[in-house]
Amino acid sequence: MTEPAHSTTIAGWREWVGLPSAGVPWIKAKLDTGARSSSVHAYAIETIAPDAEGIERVRFTLRPWQRSDADSVVVECPVHDRRTVRSSSGHTEERIVVLMDITLLGRTVTAEMTLSNRDSMGFRMLIGREALRQGFVVDPRRSFLGGRAPKPVRRQNRGVAD
Repeated sequence: MTEPAHSTTIAGWREWVGLPSAGVPWIKAKLDTGARSSSVHAYAIETIAPDAEGIERVRFTLRPWQRSDADSVVVECPVHDRRTVRSSSGHTEERIVVLMDITLLGRTVTAEMTLSNRDSMGFRMLIGREALRQGFVVDPRRSFLGGRAPKPVRRQNRGVAD
């Protein structure tokens, strides 16, 4: 099925995005068509027993800036799924999956997001092809087509500009 050309947004291989439902206006993400699912850096992950309706929830802390705990937010949302995910190094682990809104290049889409420790990774967030198929095409020659987080914000929270 071919989508109309007007529904496709061209994005760079890395972009500054927002997570409006988590209250995060800026997080640098790598757009990775080789990855099926999306992932966000989360720590202090704790599941909350199912409520009266049988819905399990998860609470975690999200740190949007590398090498800094500035602007950390605690997020609580329903558990959407649990999946076994294979990393690029071949290691497999079970991860909790939540639904999160992502604002990318002025468009907000809902994506399945796995929660993982991305401290050793270059980006706090990875947007995979399942999210990108909602109308995005990645141009691997380009970066930050949607602009960058304001420089004072980047410097204040990270200590260095990128």
